[in-house]
Amino acid sequence: METSNFTLFDPRCRAEAPLAIDVIMQLDIFGRVLYTVLTLMATVSMLVFIEECIYIYKKVPAHKKSTIIWVTGVAPVMAIMSCLGMWVPRATMFTDMTSATYFAIVVFKFLILMIEEVGGDNAFLRRCEKQTFKISTGPCCCCCPCLPNVPITRRSLFILKLGSYQFALMKLVLTILSIVLWTNGNFSLANVSANGAAIWINSFIGVLTIIALWPVAIMFMHVREALRTLKIVPKYAMYQLVLILSQLQSAIINILALNGTIACSPPYSSQARGYMMSQQLLIVEMFIITLVTRVLYRRQYEPIPEPDDVEETKTVLSSKNAIDVA
Repeated sequence: METSNFTLFDPRCRAEAPLAIDVIMQLDIFGRVLYTVLTLMATVSMLVFIEECIYIYKKVPAHKKSTIIWVTGVAPVMAIMSCLGMWVPRATMFTDMTSATYFAIVVFKFLILMIEEVGGDNAFLRRCEKQTFKISTGPCCCCCPCLPNVPITRRSLFILKLGSYQFALMKLVLTILSIVLWTNGNFSLANVSANGAAIWINSFIGVLTIIALWPVAIMFMHVREALRTLKIVPKYAMYQLVLILSQLQSAIINILALNGTIACSPPYSSQARGYMMSQQLLIVEMFIITLVTRVLYRRQYEPIPEPDDVEETKTVLSSKNAIDVA
């Protein structure tokens, strides 16, 4: 209770986030070591990503290059943005928006990646022309098993793509709108009242996120067995983990900071300290995910051929799993 009262009523706990120079000046020995290690992690993440881009450019077929680069870049980009937000606390809103916008694009790109691993739109439609999509899956309709399956057609495939693409587009538009409103003093993450723009924009983004994740889950449930030898399951798990850590974890920490559960520590207010903790955790987590992602994508995959029967499919996919690129 004393900590909560201190956090709520001490004037220093209501101050604006410190400047970068103030952060540097107040660091003790432990702080310097911590910031150095975290900065090194973020730098290594970006270097690993750059090396991976060079590899993809040289080894991966042209139609997959940009998609794989976008997907593998989500963890390094978030690590770098979190590092910038850690060193420059007043820029946290912008670094978080940049990371979230990038991830919104990756949601769409991951859907495209699964289709490309099968051989592209035409190959996917040829292989699945007599099959159906199971739409009773998360995050929208996992509790509605009675929903009918949808035939796989060019139109239904386009609708799935559109469902994910709208998030990438609208997230960018809403990010620009948020920045414009912030410059006019109408947007503040700390203002969670019904009169504030932040609560409405963030709620709308939450709805768009759920809608965008649904087509990806539908496609994953349909192709996971065919692409299992291409490690699509752990790839999807990494994509989901980035979503949970960057959205849910950060939201929980920020809520705890807003209600004073996280005590302030001058020059950091409660909210600024919550943001700092979130950035530091994300750097470590994204560093680990970057290394795991490199292992998962460090292969050269060709489109899955169209076999005459199921047994030939299993034989072809098994042989693909034995091909490793140095």
